[in-house]
Amino acid sequence: MDGDAAVEPALDGFSRVLPLPYRVSLIIVLGIWAWGLNLHYLALIKIDVPSLIRYPPRASPHHPPHHLSCYRLATVLSLPLVLSLLLFWALTHGSAADVAAWELLPNLYLVLLVAAFVAPLPFLSRSGRSRTLATLRRISIGGLAEAGDGKFGDVLLADALTSYAKVLGDLFVSLCMLFSSSHSSTGPPNRSCGGAYLVPFVIAVPYLIRLRQCCIEYLRVHRANQRGGVHLANALKYSTAFPVIVLSAMQRSKQPSTLGMSEATLFRLWLAAVFVNSAYSFYWDVARDWDLHLFSPRKDRDSPEYPWALRRHRWFHAKELYYAAILVDGMLRCTWSFKLSPHLDHFNDLEGGIFLMEGLEVLRRWIWIFFRVECEWVRNHRGPAPDDILLGDMTNGNKYDEDD
Repeated sequence: MDGDAAVEPALDGFSRVLPLPYRVSLIIVLGIWAWGLNLHYLALIKIDVPSLIRYPPRASPHHPPHHLSCYRLATVLSLPLVLSLLLFWALTHGSAADVAAWELLPNLYLVLLVAAFVAPLPFLSRSGRSRTLATLRRISIGGLAEAGDGKFGDVLLADALTSYAKVLGDLFVSLCMLFSSSHSSTGPPNRSCGGAYLVPFVIAVPYLIRLRQCCIEYLRVHRANQRGGVHLANALKYSTAFPVIVLSAMQRSKQPSTLGMSEATLFRLWLAAVFVNSAYSFYWDVARDWDLHLFSPRKDRDSPEYPWALRRHRWFHAKELYYAAILVDGMLRCTWSFKLSPHLDHFNDLEGGIFLMEGLEVLRRWIWIFFRVECEWVRNHRGPAPDDILLGDMTNGNKYDEDD
Protein backbone atom coordinates (compact mmCIF):
# COMPACT_ATOMS: atom_id res chain seq x y z
CA MET A 1 0.00 0.00 0.00
CA ASP A 2 1.20 3.50 -0.79
CA GLY A 3 0.00 4.75 2.59
CA ASP A 4 2.01 2.06 4.33
CA ALA A 5 5.17 3.03 2.53
CA ALA A 6 4.91 6.56 3.82
CA VAL A 7 4.26 5.58 7.41
CA GLU A 8 5.90 2.23 8.19
CA PRO A 9 9.59 3.21 8.15
CA ALA A 10 9.02 5.62 11.06
CA LEU A 11 7.32 3.03 13.27
CA ASP A 12 9.43 0.25 14.78
CA GLY A 13 8.21 -3.33 14.85
CA PHE A 14 7.72 -3.39 18.61
CA SER A 15 5.39 -0.36 18.51
CA ARG A 16 3.33 -2.00 15.77
CA VAL A 17 2.64 -4.92 18.10
CA LEU A 18 2.41 -2.96 21.35
CA PRO A 19 1.77 0.78 20.83
CA LEU A 20 2.59 3.21 23.61
CA PRO A 21 -0.95 3.43 25.13
CA TYR A 22 -1.05 -0.36 25.50
CA ARG A 23 2.41 -0.42 27.06
CA VAL A 24 1.36 2.13 29.67
CA SER A 25 -1.83 0.18 30.43
CA LEU A 26 0.00 -3.14 30.62
CA ILE A 27 2.56 -1.91 33.16
CA ILE A 28 -0.16 -0.33 35.32
CA VAL A 29 -2.21 -3.55 35.34
CA LEU A 30 0.90 -5.63 36.08
CA GLY A 31 1.55 -3.31 39.02
CA ILE A 32 -1.91 -4.09 40.43
CA TRP A 33 -1.26 -7.82 40.13
CA ALA A 34 2.10 -7.29 41.84
CA TRP A 35 0.49 -5.41 44.75
CA GLY A 36 -2.01 -8.24 45.15
CA LEU A 37 0.88 -10.71 45.36
CA ASN A 38 2.57 -8.48 47.94
CA LEU A 39 -0.57 -8.47 50.09
CA HIS A 40 -1.18 -12.19 49.62
CA TYR A 41 2.27 -13.45 50.55
CA LEU A 42 2.68 -11.04 53.46
CA ALA A 43 -0.72 -12.11 54.81
CA LEU A 44 0.38 -15.76 54.60
CA ILE A 45 3.37 -15.03 56.85
CA LYS A 46 1.15 -13.10 59.29
CA ILE A 47 2.18 -9.55 58.37
CA ASP A 48 -0.94 -7.39 58.51
CA VAL A 49 -0.28 -4.84 55.78
CA PRO A 50 -3.70 -3.10 56.04
CA SER A 51 -3.06 -2.32 59.71
CA LEU A 52 0.37 -0.86 58.87
CA ILE A 53 -1.05 1.48 56.23
CA ARG A 54 -4.22 2.19 58.26
CA TYR A 55 -6.45 0.80 55.53
CA PRO A 56 -10.12 0.33 56.57
CA PRO A 57 -10.63 -3.15 58.10
CA ARG A 58 -13.19 -5.58 56.76
CA ALA A 59 -16.65 -4.98 58.24
CA SER A 60 -17.26 -8.73 58.40
CA PRO A 61 -15.01 -11.80 58.52
CA HIS A 62 -17.08 -13.13 55.62
CA HIS A 63 -15.84 -10.35 53.34
CA PRO A 64 -12.99 -11.33 50.99
CA PRO A 65 -9.44 -10.55 52.15
CA HIS A 66 -7.72 -7.48 50.75
CA HIS A 67 -5.49 -9.40 48.37
CA LEU A 68 -8.51 -11.14 46.84
CA SER A 69 -10.15 -7.77 46.16
CA CYS A 70 -6.91 -6.67 44.52
CA TYR A 71 -6.85 -9.82 42.37
CA ARG A 72 -10.47 -9.20 41.35
CA LEU A 73 -9.68 -5.64 40.29
CA ALA A 74 -6.63 -6.86 38.36
CA THR A 75 -8.75 -9.54 36.65
CA VAL A 76 -11.47 -7.04 35.72
CA LEU A 77 -8.80 -4.81 34.18
CA SER A 78 -6.88 -7.66 32.52
CA LEU A 79 -9.76 -9.25 30.62
CA PRO A 80 -10.72 -6.18 28.54
CA LEU A 81 -7.02 -5.44 28.02
CA VAL A 82 -6.45 -8.89 26.52
CA LEU A 83 -9.61 -8.63 24.38
CA SER A 84 -8.66 -5.14 23.22
CA LEU A 85 -5.17 -6.30 22.27
CA LEU A 86 -6.47 -9.34 20.37
CA LEU A 87 -8.93 -7.18 18.45
CA PHE A 88 -6.23 -4.59 17.75
CA TRP A 89 -3.86 -7.23 16.38
CA ALA A 90 -6.63 -8.75 14.24
CA LEU A 91 -7.47 -5.36 12.74
CA THR A 92 -3.95 -4.04 12.18
CA HIS A 93 -1.88 -7.13 11.17
CA GLY A 94 1.30 -5.19 11.95
CA SER A 95 0.57 -2.49 9.38
CA ALA A 96 1.81 0.91 10.54
CA ALA A 97 -1.00 2.71 8.70
CA ASP A 98 -3.64 0.51 10.35
CA VAL A 99 -1.97 0.92 13.74
CA ALA A 100 -2.41 4.67 13.37
CA ALA A 101 -5.96 4.32 12.03
CA TRP A 102 -7.12 2.22 15.00
CA GLU A 103 -5.63 4.39 17.74
CA LEU A 104 -9.08 4.64 19.31
CA LEU A 105 -8.90 1.07 20.69
CA PRO A 106 -5.93 1.46 23.08
CA ASN A 107 -7.15 4.89 24.18
CA LEU A 108 -10.61 3.56 24.99
CA TYR A 109 -8.93 1.07 27.28
CA LEU A 110 -7.01 3.89 28.98
CA VAL A 111 -10.36 5.59 29.70
CA LEU A 112 -11.65 2.31 31.18
CA LEU A 113 -8.53 2.03 33.32
CA VAL A 114 -9.02 5.50 34.80
CA ALA A 115 -12.74 4.88 35.33
CA ALA A 116 -12.00 1.69 37.28
CA PHE A 117 -10.09 3.70 39.88
CA VAL A 118 -12.69 6.46 40.13
CA ALA A 119 -16.04 4.71 39.68
CA PRO A 120 -17.42 2.49 42.48
CA LEU A 121 -17.17 -1.22 41.73
CA PRO A 122 -19.44 -3.73 43.54
CA PHE A 123 -16.65 -6.10 44.62
CA LEU A 124 -14.44 -3.36 46.10
CA SER A 125 -14.97 -1.78 49.50
CA ARG A 126 -16.52 1.69 49.15
CA SER A 127 -14.65 2.93 52.22
CA GLY A 128 -11.42 1.41 50.91
CA ARG A 129 -11.82 3.08 47.53
CA SER A 130 -12.54 6.41 49.22
CA ARG A 131 -9.45 5.99 51.39
CA THR A 132 -7.29 5.18 48.37
CA LEU A 133 -8.53 8.21 46.43
CA ALA A 134 -8.03 10.43 49.48
CA THR A 135 -4.46 9.15 49.79
CA LEU A 136 -3.82 9.85 46.10
CA ARG A 137 -5.18 13.38 46.47
CA ARG A 138 -3.06 14.00 49.55
CA ILE A 139 0.22 12.73 48.15
CA SER A 140 -0.39 14.36 44.75
CA ILE A 141 0.64 17.66 46.34
CA GLY A 142 3.35 16.07 48.47
CA GLY A 143 1.16 15.74 51.55
CA LEU A 144 1.88 13.29 54.35
CA ALA A 145 -0.51 11.86 56.94
CA GLU A 146 0.37 11.58 60.60
CA ALA A 147 1.80 8.27 61.85
CA GLY A 148 -1.55 7.13 63.25
CA ASP A 149 -3.48 8.14 60.14
CA GLY A 150 -1.64 6.21 57.46
CA LYS A 151 1.76 7.84 57.00
CA PHE A 152 3.39 4.56 56.05
CA GLY A 153 0.78 4.02 53.33
CA ASP A 154 1.42 7.52 51.98
CA VAL A 155 5.14 6.86 51.76
CA LEU A 156 4.69 3.42 50.16
CA LEU A 157 2.40 4.83 47.49
CA ALA A 158 4.60 7.86 46.82
CA ASP A 159 7.67 5.62 46.56
CA ALA A 160 5.79 3.38 44.13
CA LEU A 161 5.03 6.44 42.00
CA THR A 162 8.76 7.13 41.66
CA SER A 163 9.10 3.69 40.07
CA TYR A 164 6.27 4.62 37.73
CA ALA A 165 7.79 8.02 36.87
CA LYS A 166 8.76 7.04 33.32
CA VAL A 167 5.42 5.28 32.85
CA LEU A 168 3.65 8.49 33.87
CA GLY A 169 5.84 10.32 31.38
CA ASP A 170 4.77 7.89 28.65
CA LEU A 171 1.13 8.32 29.69
CA PHE A 172 1.50 12.07 29.23
CA VAL A 173 3.18 11.55 25.85
CA SER A 174 0.37 9.24 24.74
CA LEU A 175 -2.35 11.72 25.76
CA CYS A 176 -0.43 14.65 24.27
CA MET A 177 -0.14 12.84 20.93
CA LEU A 178 -3.81 11.83 21.06
CA PHE A 179 -4.89 15.48 21.22
CA SER A 180 -2.26 16.59 18.73
CA SER A 181 -3.35 17.13 15.13
CA SER A 182 0.09 16.19 13.82
CA HIS A 183 0.65 12.90 15.67
CA SER A 184 -1.10 9.60 16.24
CA SER A 185 -0.98 8.27 19.80
CA THR A 186 -0.08 4.84 18.37
CA GLY A 187 2.63 6.26 16.12
CA PRO A 188 6.31 6.72 16.96
CA PRO A 189 6.37 8.23 20.49
CA ASN A 190 7.21 11.92 20.40
CA ARG A 191 8.80 12.47 23.81
CA SER A 192 9.17 16.17 23.04
CA CYS A 193 5.40 16.54 22.77
CA GLY A 194 4.38 19.70 24.58
CA GLY A 195 7.94 21.01 24.65
CA ALA A 196 11.42 19.67 25.31
CA TYR A 197 11.15 19.87 29.10
CA LEU A 198 7.46 19.19 29.81
CA VAL A 199 7.82 15.40 29.76
CA PRO A 200 10.92 15.54 32.03
CA PHE A 201 8.87 17.69 34.43
CA VAL A 202 6.13 15.04 34.52
CA ILE A 203 8.78 12.40 35.24
CA ALA A 204 10.19 14.58 38.05
CA VAL A 205 6.82 15.06 39.80
CA PRO A 206 6.92 11.78 41.86
CA TYR A 207 10.40 12.72 43.13
CA LEU A 208 9.15 16.21 44.02
CA ILE A 209 6.32 14.58 45.99
CA ARG A 210 8.74 12.44 48.01
CA LEU A 211 11.10 15.38 48.47
CA ARG A 212 8.29 17.46 49.96
CA GLN A 213 7.19 14.56 52.19
CA CYS A 214 10.73 14.29 53.57
CA CYS A 215 10.77 18.03 54.28
CA ILE A 216 7.39 17.80 56.05
CA GLU A 217 8.69 14.96 58.19
CA TYR A 218 11.84 16.89 59.03
CA LEU A 219 9.80 19.89 60.18
CA ARG A 220 7.56 17.67 62.32
CA VAL A 221 10.54 16.08 64.00
CA HIS A 222 12.29 19.44 64.40
CA ARG A 223 9.24 20.91 66.14
CA ALA A 224 9.26 17.95 68.53
CA ASN A 225 12.94 18.65 69.34
CA GLN A 226 14.01 15.28 67.93
CA ARG A 227 16.76 14.30 65.52
CA GLY A 228 15.76 14.92 61.92
CA GLY A 229 18.97 14.54 59.97
CA VAL A 230 17.80 11.26 58.44
CA HIS A 231 14.90 13.05 56.75
CA LEU A 232 17.19 15.65 55.21
CA ALA A 233 19.45 12.85 53.99
CA ASN A 234 16.41 11.12 52.49
CA ALA A 235 15.37 14.38 50.81
CA LEU A 236 18.87 14.65 49.36
CA LYS A 237 18.50 11.16 47.92
CA TYR A 238 15.39 12.13 45.96
CA SER A 239 17.00 15.39 44.83
CA THR A 240 19.77 13.40 43.11
CA ALA A 241 17.17 12.26 40.57
CA PHE A 242 16.71 15.76 39.15
CA PRO A 243 20.17 16.13 37.51
CA VAL A 244 19.66 12.73 35.86
CA ILE A 245 16.26 13.78 34.48
CA VAL A 246 17.52 17.15 33.21
CA LEU A 247 20.70 15.73 31.66
CA SER A 248 18.71 12.92 29.99
CA ALA A 249 16.44 15.55 28.44
CA MET A 250 19.47 17.50 27.26
CA GLN A 251 20.93 14.35 25.67
CA ARG A 252 17.74 13.93 23.64
CA SER A 253 18.22 17.42 22.21
CA LYS A 254 18.88 17.27 18.46
CA GLN A 255 21.78 19.72 18.79
CA PRO A 256 23.54 19.34 22.16
CA SER A 257 26.19 21.81 20.99
CA THR A 258 23.62 24.62 21.29
CA LEU A 259 23.63 23.93 25.05
CA GLY A 260 27.27 25.00 25.27
CA MET A 261 28.85 21.55 25.63
CA SER A 262 29.78 18.58 23.50
CA GLU A 263 27.91 15.28 23.45
CA ALA A 264 30.86 13.61 25.20
CA THR A 265 30.82 16.16 28.03
CA LEU A 266 27.07 15.83 28.39
CA PHE A 267 27.38 12.04 28.58
CA ARG A 268 30.08 12.26 31.26
CA LEU A 269 27.93 14.59 33.35
CA TRP A 270 24.97 12.25 32.95
CA LEU A 271 27.12 9.26 33.89
CA ALA A 272 28.33 10.97 37.08
CA ALA A 273 24.78 12.01 38.02
CA VAL A 274 23.23 8.59 37.41
CA PHE A 275 26.04 6.85 39.34
CA VAL A 276 25.51 9.10 42.37
CA ASN A 277 21.74 8.58 42.23
CA SER A 278 22.00 4.79 41.86
CA ALA A 279 24.66 4.36 44.56
CA TYR A 280 22.86 6.61 47.05
CA SER A 281 19.49 4.94 46.36
CA PHE A 282 20.95 1.44 46.70
CA TYR A 283 22.57 2.37 50.00
CA TRP A 284 19.27 3.77 51.25
CA ASP A 285 17.30 0.70 50.15
CA VAL A 286 19.56 -1.63 52.07
CA ALA A 287 20.64 0.40 55.10
CA ARG A 288 17.58 2.54 55.79
CA ASP A 289 14.51 1.06 54.13
CA TRP A 290 15.42 -2.53 55.07
CA ASP A 291 17.56 -1.86 58.18
CA LEU A 292 20.28 -4.27 57.04
CA HIS A 293 23.91 -3.92 58.11
CA LEU A 294 25.69 -4.33 54.78
CA PHE A 295 27.09 -0.79 55.01
CA SER A 296 27.41 -0.68 58.80
CA PRO A 297 30.72 -0.72 60.71
CA ARG A 298 32.43 -4.10 60.79
CA LYS A 299 31.38 -4.88 64.38
CA ASP A 300 27.71 -4.61 63.38
CA ARG A 301 28.12 -6.25 60.00
CA ASP A 302 30.02 -9.24 61.45
CA SER A 303 27.97 -9.60 64.65
CA PRO A 304 27.53 -13.26 65.70
CA GLU A 305 23.94 -12.52 66.77
CA TYR A 306 22.64 -12.62 63.20
CA PRO A 307 23.76 -13.70 59.71
CA TRP A 308 26.43 -11.55 58.10
CA ALA A 309 25.22 -8.05 57.12
CA LEU A 310 21.60 -8.71 58.10
CA ARG A 311 19.89 -7.85 61.42
CA ARG A 312 18.87 -9.61 64.59
CA HIS A 313 15.10 -9.48 64.19
CA ARG A 314 13.82 -10.78 60.87
CA TRP A 315 10.41 -12.01 59.77
CA PHE A 316 11.59 -13.98 56.74
CA HIS A 317 13.28 -17.13 58.02
CA ALA A 318 15.59 -17.77 55.06
CA LYS A 319 18.61 -15.48 55.14
CA GLU A 320 19.11 -16.21 51.44
CA LEU A 321 16.00 -14.13 50.66
CA TYR A 322 17.68 -11.03 52.07
CA TYR A 323 20.90 -11.65 50.17
CA ALA A 324 18.99 -12.28 46.94
CA ALA A 325 17.00 -9.08 47.43
CA ILE A 326 20.19 -7.06 47.97
CA LEU A 327 21.76 -8.55 44.84
CA VAL A 328 18.71 -8.03 42.62
CA ASP A 329 18.12 -4.51 43.92
CA GLY A 330 21.72 -3.57 43.21
CA MET A 331 21.64 -5.04 39.71
CA LEU A 332 18.36 -3.36 38.78
CA ARG A 333 19.58 -0.05 40.17
CA CYS A 334 22.38 -0.21 37.60
CA THR A 335 20.52 -0.95 34.36
CA TRP A 336 21.87 2.39 33.09
CA SER A 337 25.22 0.63 32.68
CA PHE A 338 23.92 -0.78 29.37
CA LYS A 339 24.94 2.55 27.87
CA LEU A 340 28.57 1.73 28.68
CA SER A 341 28.54 -1.32 26.42
CA PRO A 342 29.48 -0.77 22.76
CA HIS A 343 26.90 -3.42 21.83
CA LEU A 344 24.05 -2.27 24.09
CA ASP A 345 24.59 1.49 24.20
CA HIS A 346 21.40 2.18 22.20
CA PHE A 347 19.29 -0.38 24.05
CA ASN A 348 17.66 2.25 26.28
CA ASP A 349 16.73 4.29 23.20
CA LEU A 350 14.73 1.48 21.57
CA GLU A 351 11.01 1.34 22.37
CA GLY A 352 11.30 -2.31 23.37
CA GLY A 353 14.29 -1.48 25.56
CA ILE A 354 12.46 1.42 27.23
CA PHE A 355 9.48 -0.85 27.95
CA LEU A 356 11.75 -3.55 29.40
CA MET A 357 13.51 -1.02 31.65
CA GLU A 358 10.17 0.27 32.92
CA GLY A 359 9.04 -3.29 33.62
CA LEU A 360 12.27 -4.14 35.45
CA GLU A 361 11.87 -1.06 37.65
CA VAL A 362 8.35 -2.19 38.59
CA LEU A 363 9.83 -5.64 39.38
CA ARG A 364 12.48 -4.02 41.58
CA ARG A 365 9.83 -2.04 43.44
CA TRP A 366 7.73 -5.18 43.90
CA ILE A 367 10.65 -6.93 45.59
CA TRP A 368 11.49 -3.78 47.58
CA ILE A 369 7.94 -3.63 49.01
CA PHE A 370 8.22 -7.12 50.55
CA PHE A 371 11.29 -6.15 52.54
CA ARG A 372 10.19 -2.59 53.28
CA VAL A 373 6.90 -3.81 54.77
CA GLU A 374 8.68 -6.61 56.64
CA CYS A 375 11.09 -4.06 58.09
CA GLU A 376 8.24 -1.78 59.19
CA TRP A 377 6.45 -4.73 60.77
CA VAL A 378 9.59 -5.60 62.73
CA ARG A 379 10.01 -1.97 63.82
CA ASN A 380 6.45 -1.84 65.09
CA HIS A 381 6.63 -5.15 66.91
CA ARG A 382 10.28 -5.17 68.03
CA GLY A 383 10.84 -1.43 68.24
CA PRO A 384 12.29 0.97 65.69
CA ALA A 385 15.96 1.32 64.92
CA PRO A 386 17.57 3.68 67.47
CA ASP A 387 18.03 6.59 65.04
CA ASP A 388 15.04 6.01 62.78
CA ILE A 389 11.74 7.75 63.44
CA LEU A 390 10.77 8.08 59.81
CA LEU A 391 7.78 5.75 59.68
CA GLY A 392 7.33 3.93 62.96
CA ASP A 393 4.81 5.23 65.48
CA MET A 394 7.11 6.41 68.27
CA THR A 395 4.51 7.51 70.77
CA ASN A 396 5.04 4.51 73.02
CA GLY A 397 8.84 4.63 72.90
CA ASN A 398 9.22 0.90 72.17
CA LYS A 399 12.63 -0.74 72.49
CA TYR A 400 13.99 -3.93 71.06
CA ASP A 401 13.07 -7.00 73.03
CA GLU A 402 16.46 -8.12 74.28
CA ASP A 403 15.11 -11.37 75.75
CA ASP A 404 13.90 -12.79 72.46
